[in-house]
Amino acid sequence: MTKAEETFTAAGQSLKGAEQSQMFGKPCFKISGKAFCCFFENCMVFKLTGKSHEKALGLRGTKLFDPSGGSRPMKECLQMAVTHGAIWPELAKAAMMYVK
Repeated sequence: MTKAEETFTAAGQSLKGAEQSQMFGKPCFKISGKAFCCFFENCMVFKLTGKSHEKALGLRGTKLFDPSGGSRPMKECLQMAVTHGAIWPELAKAAMMYVK
């Protein structure tokens, strides 16, 4: 398991009520059956809105999540590199509260 995978797993498992699952064939965490974060291309993807979304998108290397690899990014989902792994738990919590 890579450092990024360990950081992703730890962030999701730290949240009470979060269920480990799959989304787009990738590991994810859900709350009440709704995905709020996933692991994709050695990055963590968060479903965010408002100030959390704005702040995270402003971090270097963070981009809108586009699982198709084309030009159809998901507006609310952000893909963030492990270089920002220290804030993954905080963003995972914000994402969980958003979809809850």
